[in-house]
Amino acid sequence: MTADGFTTCLWFDGQAEEAADHYISIFKNSRLGRVGRYTEAGHGPAGSVMVVEFEANGQKFVALNGGPQFKFSEAISFQIPCDDQDEVDYYWSRLTEGGEEGPCGWLKDKFGVSWQVFPAELIDMIGDPDPARAKRVTEAMYAMSKIDLAALRKAHAGE
Repeated sequence: MTADGFTTCLWFDGQAEEAADHYISIFKNSRLGRVGRYTEAGHGPAGSVMVVEFEANGQKFVALNGGPQFKFSEAISFQIPCDDQDEVDYYWSRLTEGGEEGPCGWLKDKFGVSWQVFPAELIDMIGDPDPARAKRVTEAMYAMSKIDLAALRKAHAGE
């Protein structure tokens, strides 16, 4: 195995190039890479995009136009631990454009890819050694779609 680590392959039905462009427009430290096209021997029309390499937030991806056989599900999701509420709001608004909101900071983007957008601080709050604090935060989180950090902090403090 090369020293470059893993690459996540995302299977699309004709939207690989659009998806890669969308993701690099959202995340810093992002760029497009190589584009591979189907030939006469491929499963798609000759000359059409087969794969697009891209990096989003420094993570390597390949977007594959594989066809309609497979769909995304919540069984796999990407987590975005955010530094503050502004960052939560940014990623939430950009990724829900054309997608759908879910519970507890989960969402599906317009391609059906699942994301978890949450303040990194949430992990410490739900893991608080004081079970009453952890319970209040968890209950507050369960009542949310987009995570509200101020409300979580109040629940944690018992306010």
